[in-house]
Amino acid sequence: MTAPLIQANATGGGLLALVVTFLVTTAFYAVTLHLAATFFIGDVPSQRAVYAAPVPAAVSILLQRYGQAGAPVGIDDSLLVGLVVLVTLVADLMAVSFSYRLKLRSAAPLVLLHFAFAAVLGIALGNLFGLL
Repeated sequence: MTAPLIQANATGGGLLALVVTFLVTTAFYAVTLHLAATFFIGDVPSQRAVYAAPVPAAVSILLQRYGQAGAPVGIDDSLLVGLVVLVTLVADLMAVSFSYRLKLRSAAPLVLLHFAFAAVLGIALGNLFGLL
């Protein structure tokens, strides 16, 4: 009876887990953003992706923690997931626009391409590691 409690709490959940999650998420977003930018713009320095990646990483992690902590009653989980994705895309748009010095209209296709690259690579890695 206690085994599920031990497994559920095996990873901790403290500050160290949050910092490591943020760093891994930022690295993942930086790699996928650089791939998308190289495909969309051409030869670009990878530092621009590293500058922009912490913003959507922080927003998505904070919104997911808020959704787990206590979503308003009556709101469907799929609506919350959609809201997290939408707000993360808007944050990514602002960060990409600032980092790559693009107008919002020019940055929007790059952000959508970044979302596609991150989704495909995330699903592939999830299947590879047996998480999905």
